[in-house]
Amino acid sequence: MVKVLVGLGNPGSKYEFTRHNLGFLVLKSLAHKHGWAFKEEKRFSAQIAEGKIGDCKIALLLPMTYMNLSGQAVKPYLATQGLSPDDLVVVTDDIYLEYGQMRFRTEGTAGGHKGLKSIEAHLGTLNYPRLRLGIGQGPAGMPLEEYVLNLFSQAELADLPPFLERATTALKLIALAADPKEVISGINSKTDPVKDQENKKHEST
Repeated sequence: MVKVLVGLGNPGSKYEFTRHNLGFLVLKSLAHKHGWAFKEEKRFSAQIAEGKIGDCKIALLLPMTYMNLSGQAVKPYLATQGLSPDDLVVVTDDIYLEYGQMRFRTEGTAGGHKGLKSIEAHLGTLNYPRLRLGIGQGPAGMPLEEYVLNLFSQAELADLPPFLERATTALKLIALAADPKEVISGINSKTDPVKDQENKKHEST
């Protein structure tokens, strides 16, 4: 199996810990755990890290195109690798979920997210898996663009490490699943997939 995990965000240290870069942060966390290094691939306008989880070959892709043009990096990479949208998992922030919540879907609309809109436009389909990570909608009256491009609050930063842990665990479950639909309910529940795995192991012994 091969999975291409795409984290959405904006390049540069200025944006690293902004809410809109949550997809980048998750993939960097996963790469760090496994000792995978990102390399600049100019032909794809992306940074890419590669490795394996179990029998699944993994490619982590961070578009360097800026958020609104993410599809410009995703489409050529899939094409050169002979892969389809089914082999893709896009990791993105979502204002319609509370901070810390996750939702996994194998298809769906962009929901106003410009990074997802770009991917849909370039792939010509809505049918690709995506892991949405909640950042909330922000204070009343604050423009959306300002909110998503702001740095995480101190409270959010304190909760960020366990959030990243749950998201990376969810990605592993998705990558190893024979059918991604099999893991939807477990990921979308309000329980912790890390603890869920530990409980299942305990129950089987």
